[in-house]
Amino acid sequence: MTDNAELVTAFTELYGTAPEGIWAAPGRVNLIGEYTDFNDGFVMPLALPHTARAAVARRTDGELRLHSTEVPGGVVQLRVDELAPHSGHGWAAYPAGVVWALREAGHQVTGADIQLTSTVPTGAGLSSSAALEVVTALALNDLFELGLSASELAVLAQRAENAFVGVPCGVMDQMASACCTDGHALHLDTRDLTQRQVPFDLAAHGLRLLVVDTRVKHALGDGAYAERRAGCEAGARALGIGMLRDLPYDGLGAALDTLAESGADESVVRYVRHVVSDNARVEQVIALLDAGDVRGAGPVLTAGHVSLRDDLRVSCPELDLVVSAANAAGALGARMTGGGFGGSAIVLVEEADADAVTKSVLEAFTSAGYATPGVFPAVPSAGARRTG
Repeated sequence: MTDNAELVTAFTELYGTAPEGIWAAPGRVNLIGEYTDFNDGFVMPLALPHTARAAVARRTDGELRLHSTEVPGGVVQLRVDELAPHSGHGWAAYPAGVVWALREAGHQVTGADIQLTSTVPTGAGLSSSAALEVVTALALNDLFELGLSASELAVLAQRAENAFVGVPCGVMDQMASACCTDGHALHLDTRDLTQRQVPFDLAAHGLRLLVVDTRVKHALGDGAYAERRAGCEAGARALGIGMLRDLPYDGLGAALDTLAESGADESVVRYVRHVVSDNARVEQVIALLDAGDVRGAGPVLTAGHVSLRDDLRVSCPELDLVVSAANAAGALGARMTGGGFGGSAIVLVEEADADAVTKSVLEAFTSAGYATPGVFPAVPSAGARRTG
């Protein structure tokens, strides 16, 4: 759906009355800092122009009615007082989980009619689910005058995904969707949710950040994500620290020796090495951006990919091909972004080289017999907001 007027029309035709407003929340790409958020670490996402949008009206009868223009099927009808974790509902579990989380936190949400539409690619590692959660949370916050901050809404949206949907994600995706600002990357400390908006005006530097959607679908609920989270927690326990965030980078070598000597599983050793080094990479990129050396971030992105591929082992042949083909064609750096096992990669390029690098990646995919990937620029965009 291209504009608010169409969304209002669709809502009105569906529910027989006009919505009380329209809200939008973006998807995101993460520039650097992957699998660090559930280790109390650092991340650096930026919001995309692609958004989930919701037309919403309050109800007072306890009914929750949900409909998406992207999903075949009719309206999903639920009772707010009967919402229960792990009860299914498919795509509707994300907005329904937000209603559950708000009510669990003591907020009086008495029902709603919601019409959703989204331009965030699903299964691409661009946080389409977080966008659905955050747009629902923001709309209900406004309509029911709950007075919650953007960060508080993000935490409730994360709780919806963790406890209601059953995906043990960290808080990065929801914070990015709720809190990012136009023209900036969000430097987020996931321990205390302190945040800093870091200027990231690529066009001013003659650069472009490409997103390459491999069109390989991933599902984080399949256990691989949870297994890595458990491995990270096991590593922290074995080292006698609360979280891997507490291990400084200059202590990493000694810590890895300690783990090896204690008989820790080799996968735990790899996971610890990735998380601690990726936290350091976030700080490296911040320092480069603060110094005005955006190009210098390129090799750090590639180093991050190598770590995700070799230590965390969450890449896949298609993602590896994006990175190798882009770098061979002159990109400044590239890496997978998001949970992995498919999804998307990001490529930092000189604006003048963007077309040639894109062409090389597309040709590499054709040669390998892979489906044609989607390629588009990541323009740092605004976080969740009311639009109508």
